[in-house]
Amino acid sequence: MSKKIFYQIAKLLGIACLFATFSCRSIPKGASVVSDFDANKYVGTWYEIARIDFKYERNLNNTAAQYSLKDNGDIKVVNSGYNYVKDKWKKREGNAKFREEKTKGALKVSFFGPFYSGYNIFALDKDYKYALIGGKNYDYLWILSREKTIPNSIKEQYLKIATNIGYDVNDLIWIDHDKENPYVK
Repeated sequence: MSKKIFYQIAKLLGIACLFATFSCRSIPKGASVVSDFDANKYVGTWYEIARIDFKYERNLNNTAAQYSLKDNGDIKVVNSGYNYVKDKWKKREGNAKFREEKTKGALKVSFFGPFYSGYNIFALDKDYKYALIGGKNYDYLWILSREKTIPNSIKEQYLKIATNIGYDVNDLIWIDHDKENPYVK
């Protein structure tokens, strides 16, 4: 192998390592996740109550996520919702893995092969009925519930937690649940 080819390969590897280092930050600075997480209690259906909108969920309402444990310890993710602009249901399957110990709500999720992003459980009630989830940065935030509504006291509590982390909760959109989601079991 010539020196020129060797240096080009080394340069590409160096760039790839830098990209991997800076793109793998999986939680907003100063945020923390729940430390007594139990995946067995978390699996099942969660309804999206509110989110900061982003391109993969744009124009969706009646959104839900279903989680199930896989034999290898990963979590299967099935997200679905109704695109009210295109007048059709949308479903996407993904995979979640733990970033740390399985007792911490620090996961990474992928819907695109080998590319993962942070899935951070900032708050979770003791009965696993309500959850506050954030992504790798302040562009991703969800309030989830086992039912299509959430008590105002939980809503206010989660908005306060999100604000304290650094999220602009004015960016949240509140999700309508006026149709039966055919992908929810």
